[in-house]
Amino acid sequence: MVGFDKDPFSLRMDEHKENINKDTNMFKSDAREDDMAKPCSRVSTTEESAPQISPSQTSSEFSDPVYKEIALANGHINRMTKDELRAKLAELKLDTRGVKDVMKKRLKSHYKKQKLMQSVAAEGATDTYYDYICVVDFEATCEEDNPPNFLHEIIEFPMVLINTHTLEIVDSFQEYVKPELNPQLTDFCVQLTGITQKTVDEAHTFPTVLQRVVVWLQERELGTKYKYAILTDGSWDMSKFLNIQCRISRIRYPQFAKKWINIRKSYGNFYKVPRAQTKLSTMLEKLGLKYEGRPHSGLDDSRNIARIALRMLQDGCQLRVNERMHDGKLLPVPSSAPVEGAPPPFNPRSRDKTKI
Repeated sequence: MVGFDKDPFSLRMDEHKENINKDTNMFKSDAREDDMAKPCSRVSTTEESAPQISPSQTSSEFSDPVYKEIALANGHINRMTKDELRAKLAELKLDTRGVKDVMKKRLKSHYKKQKLMQSVAAEGATDTYYDYICVVDFEATCEEDNPPNFLHEIIEFPMVLINTHTLEIVDSFQEYVKPELNPQLTDFCVQLTGITQKTVDEAHTFPTVLQRVVVWLQERELGTKYKYAILTDGSWDMSKFLNIQCRISRIRYPQFAKKWINIRKSYGNFYKVPRAQTKLSTMLEKLGLKYEGRPHSGLDDSRNIARIALRMLQDGCQLRVNERMHDGKLLPVPSSAPVEGAPPPFNPRSRDKTKI
């Protein structure tokens, strides 16, 4: 990952995307999104609360021996002195700060997470709701220093399909897109994405590509026979790039893409790491994985994001939708919300009076 982390174009685009995500001119993010969106809730941040389970599970499943082991560990931790707690936390390379009750909760949380992950690994459990997860990572037009009101146009539409039962990447889709507002790519954009001017000149415009995406999803019976969800690396692919592109193309935002899994939130909540440690390169590195392919190729990025999602599923995370679009605004999806798959994909209607 050293080469990827030090790639100046990759670093510049990461900064660029972060800046896009902070822009509140067109879309406003709920200030409580991190508090409300708690994906992968099986590894709870509140030790004293009971582990959350899916609606299909029954209370009898709490008779699983793993919960007895967790209770025994909690009892032992309750009897530890402050010095013993601090010593054990230091041994496990965990934070040793705080009063006794805080250290207790931290240690209990660690053991609970370990026990649940071991239990899931032993049982071979995977995601229990979505049959498939569809990873999307757009590439869009850009300049080295984008003006404040720069309108990004999608130039690559990739999708990578994960089977949550077999824990495999089973299919992929890729189409390049011809930009209309700014058809000439900048040198920075070409160098960053590897997408040439000839490639986009020969591509179809976005509405045609979106129609092909819909057909691809329909042929795989997603949303009809199989339950599925969209997954992205951050908020901007759907809330910014797709939203802006639909305005440019004068079509309504597609219903099937109105909710998605932001893997950065899921990763941060599940592995208990701050937002600064949820960039693609960092997530791969922390999981012992190396980037495969060319950075900022939409398809290669999607495949690497899929690899992270697969590892999280293997580790016991139940990935769930945690963000959505509503009236042009980015909003969190509370963990208490009913778990729903994306609707069957259909081509969105045109919007002749759309303002860009």
